[in-house]
Amino acid sequence: MLQKSSISSEELESLLKSRAKGEIDFILVDVREGMEYDMGHIKGVDMLKPTSDFSSWAEALFNETQDKTVIFTCRTGSRSGQVQMIFKQNGHQHVVNHAGGIVTYRGEVEK
Repeated sequence: MLQKSSISSEELESLLKSRAKGEIDFILVDVREGMEYDMGHIKGVDMLKPTSDFSSWAEALFNETQDKTVIFTCRTGSRSGQVQMIFKQNGHQHVVNHAGGIVTYRGEVEK
């Protein structure tokens, strides 16, 4: 499991390659809105969980991922950082923020 609280876009790109080879496991969650996601998202995102609907999905995701590493991403790293902070404050030990967000990501993006 990752021990860092935030990672750069370069680190995320490397982690996604390692995950594709089966060397590491994590869940990549995009917390932007559906419209933003549809305009382009990081290849390898496992789920879209818009922050506008946070109250409807947060508790279930929190409970389901206690033994997993979860990386949150958004446009710039701000919303994902807020979600990460809430998870950490409530005791989730394995949440990571993608600092810089998709605007700094140079890896593969899908539409």
